[in-house]
Amino acid sequence: MNDPIFDHDRLDVYRLSIDYVAAAFDVSKTLGELHRHARDQWLRAAQSIPLNIAEGNDKRSLKDRARFFDIAGGSSFECAANQYVLVATGGLDDSKSHDL
Repeated sequence: MNDPIFDHDRLDVYRLSIDYVAAAFDVSKTLGELHRHARDQWLRAAQSIPLNIAEGNDKRSLKDRARFFDIAGGSSFECAANQYVLVATGGLDDSKSHDL
C-alpha cells in the first residue's frame, strides 16, 4: 500500500485485513464451481472486515465506533468458519487455510 492518507491506513489491524482480503481472493481463484457459495460468502465477509474498520475509525461516538469494530470482528469469525467449511468439503487444504 502507499503512504497513509486516512487515519485507518495507520492501523495495523486495517493493513492486516487488507492483506487477508488479497490472500482470500488469490485462494478463491482455485476454488471450483462446487464451492461457489462458500467462496462468495467468504469474499464478502473478508471485504467487510477492512470496510467496517475504516468506517468505524471515522466515528466520533464511542458507541458507533465500537459497533463497527464489533461487525468487523464478527466478519473475521465468519471468514474463519468459511475456511473450515472449505477445508471440510475439500475446497481448501488445511495447511493452506492456516497460512492465510
